[in-house]
Amino acid sequence: MANNDDQFKKVISHAKEYGYVFQSSEIYDGLSAVYDYAQNGAELKKNIRDYWWKAMVQMHDNIVGIDAAIFMHPTTWKASGHVDAFNDPLIDNKDSKKRYRADVLIEDYCAKLEAKIDKEVAKAAKRFGEAFNKDEFVSTNGRVLGYQEKIDTILSRMAKSLENEDLADVKALIEELEIADPLSGSKNWTDVKQFNLMFGTKLGASADTAMDLYLRPETAQGIFVNFLNVQKTGRMKIPFGIAQTGKAFRNEIVARQFIFRMREFEQMEMQFFIKPGTQKEWFEYWKETRLKWHKSLGMGDDNYRFHDHEKLAHYADAATDIEFKFPFGFKELEGIHSRTDFDLKQHEEYSGKKLQYFDHEDNASYTPYVLETSIGLDRMFLAVFSNALVEEELDNNTTRTVLKLPAVLAPFKAAVFPLVKKDGLPEIAKKIVDDLKWDFNVFYDEKDAVGKRYRRQDANGTPFCITVDHDTLEDNSVTIRHRDTMEQKRVKIDDLRDIIKKEVDVKEWLMRM
Repeated sequence: MANNDDQFKKVISHAKEYGYVFQSSEIYDGLSAVYDYAQNGAELKKNIRDYWWKAMVQMHDNIVGIDAAIFMHPTTWKASGHVDAFNDPLIDNKDSKKRYRADVLIEDYCAKLEAKIDKEVAKAAKRFGEAFNKDEFVSTNGRVLGYQEKIDTILSRMAKSLENEDLADVKALIEELEIADPLSGSKNWTDVKQFNLMFGTKLGASADTAMDLYLRPETAQGIFVNFLNVQKTGRMKIPFGIAQTGKAFRNEIVARQFIFRMREFEQMEMQFFIKPGTQKEWFEYWKETRLKWHKSLGMGDDNYRFHDHEKLAHYADAATDIEFKFPFGFKELEGIHSRTDFDLKQHEEYSGKKLQYFDHEDNASYTPYVLETSIGLDRMFLAVFSNALVEEELDNNTTRTVLKLPAVLAPFKAAVFPLVKKDGLPEIAKKIVDDLKWDFNVFYDEKDAVGKRYRRQDANGTPFCITVDHDTLEDNSVTIRHRDTMEQKRVKIDDLRDIIKKEVDVKEWLMRM
């Protein structure tokens, strides 16, 4: 566990040192759980967003995108259930005076049991070598089965208690498991209480007439209230989807783990409107399609898993998470939910407007069912960044820190160096930059020895370094170095665009799906 903690500290430190993520308002000692994306972070974030948009909207004939406002009529949140039921179960420790999410304390306890399972698997793999069958071991080993049964029993009980709003049993579970405050070790807990997560604000010039509003806690409702507008103006036929990316706001009491859980965050969501009765096949389709999108980035198939929900929202008939192995364990990265017709029916009821679809084939009107895919852009950023950061031992007994970002997402695709700052080499290097920047984000660097410049770009995640030397003056060729292999090749300046494009082109990556 300590190794994972150390790795996570390195991720946070590297993100700041190389201009990816800064603490918000740092000169005023920061604001808890609020972060700014720095110059390289803004590029990486944009590239992830574009990669999602390209796959979700551009590559599907029946999915369109919108950009709904953050402010919405307050009745929206009454209809959606957020005013009455958007709560987290919170518990305070009487000794440390710290506040925690009760469900997270219990999930963290289960994560420790999962770590014990991983340890048993690792020990057995070492013992049996190539003959080791992980699936067989996990399904037959008594100790592993015992841990798994305990995890299942705990999570099932917690889900049931939260569903029944039996907060006393949630506290009883924490006490029975002897869960202590992670900071002080104290087991002196208050009762569990519900806390609404929406940020309130006012709309209007006068305090007397101002309307109470909320900052949206999710982006989905902007899609639902625009369902008919989009369907009619786009002449969309079911099945069809509406996608959007945008900011959402939640007053997280236990915001933690860097940008994993923030108070201001960005979502990438798609609501897919379907004929009632077809939801099961579409649920399976989107599960498979979304996992393929994640795997297309080449971040290791073993780092993903599905986690089916024990506790379903009252309106849902299926829900699963795609979990990713972060430095602090497997956690939710994307949710896929079968929401039935709850959303549109609620907005129909509260608005008094008909939100139905007339199906010409069936010659009948109905309220469509909805299949949702929802991914946190900030979590995706953290998954990509933490997975990419590695320290490598080199043949000459030195180490290098390299950020092996998927090339399609890297902030800069290439860095161009003149070997020395004279003899006309900077001029050639700058001309190469000027030519390439029409197609790619390219960086120019002439400071320090070339070896140091290579190391800087490795740590920044740049896939290619291009060096202009004295031979370039004679043969119009340059040395191109690949970040991951450190392999160097002599190539013609005229071939650079095609070489880079092959490695970083979105099509090359998405075709892997």
